[in-house]
Amino acid sequence: MRTTLFVTAALSVTLAAPAHAALEVLACEPEWSALATELGGDLVAAESATTPQQDPHYIQARPSLIAKVRRAALVICTGADLEIGWLPLLLRQAGNAAVQPGQPGNFSASDYVDMLDKPNSVDRALGDVHPYGNPHVQTDPRNIAKVAAALAERLAALDAPNAATYRQRYEDFAKRWQGAVERWTAAVAPLRGKQVVTHHKGWAYLENWAGLVEVGNLEPKPGLPPSAAHLADLLEQLQGKQVALIIRSTYEDAKASEWLAGRTQIPYVVVPHTVGSVPGADDLFGMFDVMVRTLVEAKP
Repeated sequence: MRTTLFVTAALSVTLAAPAHAALEVLACEPEWSALATELGGDLVAAESATTPQQDPHYIQARPSLIAKVRRAALVICTGADLEIGWLPLLLRQAGNAAVQPGQPGNFSASDYVDMLDKPNSVDRALGDVHPYGNPHVQTDPRNIAKVAAALAERLAALDAPNAATYRQRYEDFAKRWQGAVERWTAAVAPLRGKQVVTHHKGWAYLENWAGLVEVGNLEPKPGLPPSAAHLADLLEQLQGKQVALIIRSTYEDAKASEWLAGRTQIPYVVVPHTVGSVPGADDLFGMFDVMVRTLVEAKP
């Protein structure tokens, strides 16, 4: 009787215990949380430190985020100093040696793409200039493919017993993604050579991929809010130019783009910069579906 009870109790404990504890992943931005979920599925528990409606340059290093970094096995960020105002503090306060820079648990997406807009010199008088290049790498779908390949291998290394599953999921994702990139590239072909104005210099990779030509910014300098004087100068500079679109993100104030659109009749569009930033952009595929559709349908 005692033996039977012991075996029953042991069996119940075994059945109650999870077969595998999900790998705790904290992403700095929603696009990397979404990518980790694509590659890891139920093997990972991924969440983002920022919401789709937040400017990733500026967030508070809240105690709740410090606690999440402390628990994380992997921290995925864009890097290239995009999060310089808050990520170093989170890492320092969390005291998690596994996710510090240079460790396997620290992953920067910008390490795996060709960086654009690298400045010859860095002067804070020029605004929010990033010394390693423009950090908004997620707006080119080809960059997502490059980051996915590296991230899949990092996940496999951190969770070796499930390495084969991560690689299998990556192969499936890569095949679906390549097909989608070919479709999106064909769809944006009519945009090549079209001139655009952007709110912030955050679309360099989209422009490089789609062949758009940026001829102005609503911000007088990167990171500085639009001013009346700058908008007046910009309006004058655009005289005679065939500008197709004004582009902004959801977290950027609409007033400047509406002001310029009202005086030039140039349509302005809100383009998803990350997963969840606009309706329909529920995952990475949806993000680019909406991005491409928005740009193509708005083109004069």
